[in-house]
Amino acid sequence: MFLHRSYVTVILAMSADGKIADFKSSPAKFGSKLDKAHLENQIAISDAALFGAATLRAYGTTLTVSNPDLLQQREKADKPSQPLHIVITESAKLNPEIRFFQQPVRRWLLTTHVGADFWYDRQEFEKVLVFERNSGKINGKTNQRIDLIAALESFKQEGIENLAVLGGGTLVASMFELDLIDELWLTVCPLVLGGLTAPTPVEGNGSLENLAPRLELMEVRTAENEVFLHYRVKRE
Repeated sequence: MFLHRSYVTVILAMSADGKIADFKSSPAKFGSKLDKAHLENQIAISDAALFGAATLRAYGTTLTVSNPDLLQQREKADKPSQPLHIVITESAKLNPEIRFFQQPVRRWLLTTHVGADFWYDRQEFEKVLVFERNSGKINGKTNQRIDLIAALESFKQEGIENLAVLGGGTLVASMFELDLIDELWLTVCPLVLGGLTAPTPVEGNGSLENLAPRLELMEVRTAENEVFLHYRVKRE
C-alpha cells in the first residue's frame, strides 16, 4: 500500500481513558520527560512531521530535535538537522505571529486553494501545497477537502520516505479511513481526563466493529508509570 506514498507512523500520548487533551482542548502536558524524549526520537528518525492546525494552535510551536545524539545520527545519515514540518489545514487560518514561525525548521503548508490565498506571497512557508477533492455541496457551494492520497504520493516523490503524524484526532481518523496509516505509537499516561467532548486519538465518524482497522502489537514498554504501545496496522 505504501510503495507509492510516504510510510506513516502516528505518535500520540493519551490519558488512561483514551483522551489526548482535556474537555477544553488545552495543550496536553501530562506526558513525562521520557515520553517527550520518545516523541523527539520518533521525529528524529522521520523525514517530515505532519500535524493539523488545531494541534498547532493549541501549542503554538512544534517539537524540534535537540538531543545531540539524535542530531548526530541525522548528520551521519546525511539528513538536515531538523525534519520538515508540514501543517495540514483546509482553511489555513493561522496566526503568523505564533512562535512556530520563528522556530529553525523548514515549513510546508498543505491546504486548499481557499486556504492558500493568504500565504502564497508570504515567507512563512517554504512551500504551499494544494491537493483538493470535491466532497459534495454545502449551501449550494462545492465543498473542497484536502486529497490526502495525492498529498502523500507527492510527499514520496519529494523524498519523504517516513512521515510522522503528530495529531490531532480528526487528521488521524481521516488517514485511517483512507488506509494511510502503517504504524501507531501510543503512550498511555497515568491520569483520567473524562469528558464527552475531550478529543481522542481517532475522531471522525468512527467505524463499525467488523470494518475497524486491525492492529498487530509489536512492542510494549513501561517506564515512569507510562505504557508505550507500538502497533502495526494489519492488512490482508
